[in-house]
Amino acid sequence: MATTKRTRFSRRLPDHVTDELVNVLGADEKFFGFNDLFEDVYARLKERNAVSGGEEMLRLRAYEKLQNLVTRGLVEKNGKEYKGLERIAEAHSDNIAAQQQA
Repeated sequence: MATTKRTRFSRRLPDHVTDELVNVLGADEKFFGFNDLFEDVYARLKERNAVSGGEEMLRLRAYEKLQNLVTRGLVEKNGKEYKGLERIAEAHSDNIAAQQQA
């Protein structure tokens, strides 16, 4: 009888980039250009000592995560500007962890 070997490790670490995007977009009702938004997120990540991989790699990751939030309907995109909607807090890792606990 063949045995199945599990090689997948499923622990999910908090996503600091998405958390800071949520914090910045959820704190203000205005539209942000990507560069302004990234500067705020980058400064917050530096304060938390959560920056790794270089600024350009972080910029690409932040853009990818922002587009994911737009696709999920949590961020409104108007041209090249972004604004957090009412449900933006759903993307924060604390909220996701609380949902998985329940």
